[in-house]
Amino acid sequence: MRFLPHTPADVAHMLKTVGMASTGDLFAQVPRSLRDTASLDLPPGLGEDAVLAALEELAGLNTAADSFQGAGAYRHFVPAAVSQLLSRSEFATAYTPYQPEVSQGTLQACFEFQTYVSMLTGLPLANASLYDGASALAEAVLMALRVGKGRRRVLVSRAVHPEYRQVVATYLEGSGQGRLEEVPLDEQGRTDAGALSETLDDDVAAVCIGYPNYLGVIEDLEATAAAAHEAGALAVSVTTEALSLALLRAPGALGADVAVAEGQSLGLPVSYGGPGVGMFAVAERFLRQMPGRLVGQTVDGSGRPGYVLTLATREQHIRREKATSNICTNQGLATLAVTVYLGLAGRRGLRELALLNTARAHAVADRIEDETGRASLFGGAFFNEFVIDAPRAEAWFKAAVSSGLVPGVRLDGFGDDFGGRLLVAVTETAGDGAIDRLVACLAGGGQT
Repeated sequence: MRFLPHTPADVAHMLKTVGMASTGDLFAQVPRSLRDTASLDLPPGLGEDAVLAALEELAGLNTAADSFQGAGAYRHFVPAAVSQLLSRSEFATAYTPYQPEVSQGTLQACFEFQTYVSMLTGLPLANASLYDGASALAEAVLMALRVGKGRRRVLVSRAVHPEYRQVVATYLEGSGQGRLEEVPLDEQGRTDAGALSETLDDDVAAVCIGYPNYLGVIEDLEATAAAAHEAGALAVSVTTEALSLALLRAPGALGADVAVAEGQSLGLPVSYGGPGVGMFAVAERFLRQMPGRLVGQTVDGSGRPGYVLTLATREQHIRREKATSNICTNQGLATLAVTVYLGLAGRRGLRELALLNTARAHAVADRIEDETGRASLFGGAFFNEFVIDAPRAEAWFKAAVSSGLVPGVRLDGFGDDFGGRLLVAVTETAGDGAIDRLVACLAGGGQT
């Protein structure tokens, strides 16, 4: 059985309608040097049962690994109820939120998501999500430049996720609105307060700092926000592990004007790097500068509660450089998953999970130091992620992976002074056996 929608007669009729002799003529305007004229060398078509058998055979080649990778994507247990509720037909068939009369369920879910984000960040206003944490930071930077009215500089800590920094640089290069400057780190893996103070001036629109940062270190967000405000700049906190916000003081309580985060760890599997969901919350005075969708609660003519997109018309998002943002959608399914997950966990459950993560990570860091002599590189507080010196030989890491153990994320590309160092993340999914293997691997220089 083949699943081709058009018969030869259909194709001939369409070509005749548009005045073409062959499908190749449709692409004649493309230079020949850019056209691939070689055969695609596709195998013969198969029946559905044969395709399923082939896919099952491929799936059988996958092997499970004990992984201590983090660096912006974290393994957490996701209750089966999350996927079950996501599959309800009411969510699958709801129409676009621009038509509130037929999409109240979707709008309410977005509103609940905004409420949860506001509670986690300690800021009064949140949008219905952006694409991921990186784009959320980039949009925060663009917002700061609009608010700054002529300010051109954007200071981003080097300890912010390197891919987030790349996205910000791309946004700024494309828009021509400002320039990114990196603030170096001190010996404790934090943003260098002295270097930040020296570079702050009245041309800085925003100061962006990780909380916790890419290296797992919990930064002094309050002091950084105070320094930014003294120079008239906005303070932006950037969180890649959103679960940490259930334990740390909220960014808004520490002076952040904007808090962005990647919400993947709250109900979304890692899934080869996606999808993610960008959290974005601001102080009330920036309400009309917020990017993306914002859902508001109201009442109808009978006094019943209702939900609607508010403060921005659909057309506002297609006005290019004059628009608050060109993002006119949100990660609907991902935000729903996060909303269901947070609703199931509750305030107490989420905090208990955060405490479990930090306790387990610190216990593993202590055990690694005791049994291998590899102490955590930075002595300050961390959440569930820390940096250690690992064997520098690339063969060591490859041997560990080949044995079914991914001991962490290598930091060789983070900078010359991080060669041979390893970023280790420990969540509630790390079993005792996996931890034993990690410690043995580090102690034996790659033998697991």
